[in-house]
This record gives sequence, structure tokens and C-alpha cells, in this order.
Amino acid sequence: MLRLLVDTSVWLDLARSRDGQTLIVPLRVLKHWQRLELLVPQVVVDEFERNRPIAEARVAQSVADRFRELRRDLHEYADPERLDEWLDEMTHQVPMISAMTLQNFREISELLAAGQRLAPTTADHEQVIRRALDKRAPFHLPKNSVADALLMELYRSALHGFDADEQLCFVTANYMDFSAWKGDRRVPHLDLAELFDEPRSRYVYGMDGLRTVLAADFGEEFGEEFDELAEEVHLVHEEPRTFGEILQAEQEYFDKVWYVRHLIHLERESAGHADAPTPEIQAQAHAAAQAIVELYGADNVGPWDDWGWGWGWGFVNGKLSALRWVLGSEWDFLDT
Repeated sequence: MLRLLVDTSVWLDLARSRDGQTLIVPLRVLKHWQRLELLVPQVVVDEFERNRPIAEARVAQSVADRFRELRRDLHEYADPERLDEWLDEMTHQVPMISAMTLQNFREISELLAAGQRLAPTTADHEQVIRRALDKRAPFHLPKNSVADALLMELYRSALHGFDADEQLCFVTANYMDFSAWKGDRRVPHLDLAELFDEPRSRYVYGMDGLRTVLAADFGEEFGEEFDELAEEVHLVHEEPRTFGEILQAEQEYFDKVWYVRHLIHLERESAGHADAPTPEIQAQAHAAAQAIVELYGADNVGPWDDWGWGWGWGFVNGKLSALRWVLGSEWDFLDT
């Protein structure tokens, strides 16, 4: 099993990244398969949640700014005949995309909550003090580095606490505190090098480094076969439907509900339980019913006897209700 202690800096980068799901999903899947474990100090949880509101606000503002610029460009350059259609699509997509950008934050919080918590011991705190007195990294900078130093000592304790064949990685994007001073950011600071001087302990820099580690350790599971693996545990990230697709589906189920109601009305007429409409309305209804059959096919417009009249009829009505709710109507609005 691969065990990762991921610094807050990387979690925040993942949360803010448009490509964050390409790493968040593999972490969730591999953890589900018990191939990977996250080592989570409380200080990482606290730092992530403390920074989360500001980071979320910036991401949401960035999305709004991009759409504002796009709207301005559309007004200036777009085909006037299609402008309203595009603006409607944008109006529908902006809140959905804004919500999706915050999905990374929610899923990272879940990963942290499900990880193995690392609690500092008295020995860990003593090591932090000793490191501070010796001015060793991350105390080589003129700032409060207690939390960063505690991460390193917790990683040291975890390294010594697992068997010699266990693989551990410390993953960070904080090169100022942890990487070689004014050198290669993928290499640990000289004061920290002794923690990574054996093959089972690796210093990993940033999202790219984490991606490289997962690809190297899990090969095809992370690559070509990963989509299938993710689908098996229901973790595939799906793109939302466009506004046009939702409108088209709403029209389809409006037609189908109307058509079955038309059949019900004809049955009630035949039984003498309903008055016949005027010949003009009767002709219009017949033409509309024929058009619906031609558009969707006779096998796709009901009354769905093979499902059982009650269940099938309720299922189709439920689809229309849900689509209308997405478009702004109240639940259970089924007028045709």
C-alpha cells in the first residue's frame, strides 16, 4: 500500500484546479480499493478549512469573470440571430459550472475526513523545538514555521511506525519551506534530506509530482484502465446537460404526457364519461397525436402497458416534472 502525507498547499492547488478531478478521483478510487492510504495531520485539516472560504470565493469569482468577458464578446461579435440562444445557454450554465468548480473542495474535505489521522506525540513536539533552536528547515526563514516543522516530524514518526517494505511519500507545493534552497524544487532541503535517503520514502513536489507517483506505482490502473475502475465505484465525473438538451427533453416528455392524456380522453368519450370536443378541436387533436407518433415512433409514446400502466405512467410524468423543476417551475407542475 502506498501512503501519502499531502501538504495543505497541494490540496488547495487541487481544489482550485480545473483539472483537479484527474487526481482527486484516482485518490478516491485507489483508497476505495485499499491500494492507497492518506495520512492526515489535524493541522492540514485545519489549514485547508481555514483557507477554503477565501479560495472558494476566488474560484467562483474567476468563473463569473470569464463568463462576463464571454458575454461581452458575444454582444460584440456574435451572429445577432443566435445571440439570444447563446445567452440563454450561458445563463443556464453559469450557476451549474460555478457549483461544479466547488466540487473539488467538497471532495477533498471528504478525503481528509476519511484519511488516517496523525496525532503528534510529545516526542514530535520536542523534535520541532530542537529543529527551531538549530535553525534547520523549515526554520531557515524568518517566519513562524512551527506547523510546517510539525508536518515533517509527523512524517518522520509515520516513516518509523510502518514496516520497512511500506512506501511513503511527502507531497508538497511549498518549495520555500521544504525544497532545496534556491535549487530544484523536486529535491528536499538539505536539512530534510535524511528523511528521504531510502527508496521507500519519497519527496514529491506538486500536482505533477503526485501524478507521476501514481502513474509509476499503479501503472495501467492509473492510466488506460482507470476509467473502467472509476465507473465500477460510481466515481466518474459527468458533464452537465446543455440548456438546449434540457429544453429538448422537456418538450419530448410534454408531448408524450399530452399524447397519453389524449388517449385517456378518447377512452372516456367512448365510455360516455366525457363530452366530445368540437369537430375543429377534434381534428387538431388528431393531427397533433399523429405528429407525435411520427416524431417519436409508435413504440415510444405509450401507454407503456409492458411496464404496468400505473408505474410507467408515473415514471414519464416524473421525468416531465423533474425537467420542469430544473427549468424553474415548481415540483409537480404537469399542465399540458
